[in-house]
Amino acid sequence: MAAIDSSVGGVLAAALLLPGIVAPAMAETAPEQGVVALKVANYRDWQPGLDRVKVDAPSIYVLAPLDAHWSLEGSLVNDAVSGASPRYHSAVSGASKMDDSRTAGDIKLTHYADRHAWSIGAASSSEHDYRSNTLSGEWRVSSDDNNRTWTFGLAYSDDEIGSTNDPTLDEHRRTWQLMAGVTQAWTAVDLVQFNLGASFGKGHYADPYKFPDSRPDERRQTTALLRWNHHVESIGATLRTSWRLYDDSWGVRANTLDAAWVQPVAEGWTVTPMLRYTTQRAARFYYDPVYDATLGAPFPPGFDNLQHYSADHRLSAFGAATAGLRVDWQVDRQWKLDLSYSRYEQRGDWRLGGDGSPGLAPFSARWWQLGLSRRF
Repeated sequence: MAAIDSSVGGVLAAALLLPGIVAPAMAETAPEQGVVALKVANYRDWQPGLDRVKVDAPSIYVLAPLDAHWSLEGSLVNDAVSGASPRYHSAVSGASKMDDSRTAGDIKLTHYADRHAWSIGAASSSEHDYRSNTLSGEWRVSSDDNNRTWTFGLAYSDDEIGSTNDPTLDEHRRTWQLMAGVTQAWTAVDLVQFNLGASFGKGHYADPYKFPDSRPDERRQTTALLRWNHHVESIGATLRTSWRLYDDSWGVRANTLDAAWVQPVAEGWTVTPMLRYTTQRAARFYYDPVYDATLGAPFPPGFDNLQHYSADHRLSAFGAATAGLRVDWQVDRQWKLDLSYSRYEQRGDWRLGGDGSPGLAPFSARWWQLGLSRRF
C-alpha cells in the first residue's frame, strides 16, 4: 500500500503534525532521566457495506541522556496492515484486498547549551511497495528570562514508490520541509505557541491503487498552527486548544480546531477528553461520482480532455469530527500506564464554508492505544 504523502522525521513531525504537544519555554538542559515507552495501537476504518483497513502497530520509544549536554532518542514501529481499499470513491466493487507490513524508525541526537539546543535526526520507513528516508535538523533558542523559545526546523525526504499491481512502476518523490515557531509563557498559567510550516515536493504523487488517478508532479504545502494552553489552578486542570490552517498548490484548504481537557481525578490518575473538527475544500482536480455516459464508472465526464484527475475521498470537500478519551495512571515515580480511544467520522455535508462533495458514503474510523513507560 503506497503512501500518499512523504514521511517526515521526528523533528518536524511534532512541530507540524501532532496537536496538543507544546514545548515548554525554558532554559535548554539535557534530561536528567531516560525513558523507555512501549505502545500497542490498533486502527480500523469502514464504510457502509465495506470493512476496509485494519492496522496493528506495536512500537518502542527510548530517550537516553548521554551526559549534561547530550541526549539520544529513537523509536521503532511495525505496522501490520490488512483489509480492502476502494480504488475510487467508496465503491465496494472496486475494492482490492491488501496484506502488508511497514517498518519505520527514527533517531535524534540533541546537544544542549545554556540558552539553546540543536538536534539532528534521521528517519526511515519501508514496506513492499514504498520506501522513505528522511534527514532533519532543528535549532531552539530561549530568551534570557526563559519565557520565550524560538524553534527552527529543516527536513529532506526521498521516497521510492512502487506497486504490486504494476511491477514496472519505479518512481521517486523528493520533499523539503521548513518550520519556524515561537513558544511564549504569556502568564503564569498560559502558554501560547505559533508555528509556520512549508513543504515543497516534486515527483510521483498519483496513487497506483486508485484507477484512474493522475496528479500533478509538484505539491507546495503551507501550515499555520496556533496553540493555547491554560492551567486552571483551582482544580489542577489544563485546557489545551489549537487551530491549524492548511493550504496547498492543489487547491486543498483545511481548518482544524482541537480542544482537550486534562483533568487529574485521583492520586496518580488523569483523564483527558478531547474533541476535534476539520473542514476541507476539495482539490481542483478531484471529481465527484458522476460518471461518463460512454466510458462508465469511474471515469468523470470529459475524461479524455483532463490532465489531472482523482476520486480519492481524502482530496474531496468534507467535514470531519473526532472524539476521544485518554486515561493516564502514574503508578509510581518510574512507571506509567496510559490508554486512549478515538472515533472519527467524515461526511461531505459536514463541511463548513461551502458545500461538501456529494455522492460519497460516510467514512468512519476508530483507534485505541495502550502504553507502558518507565523512567530510569
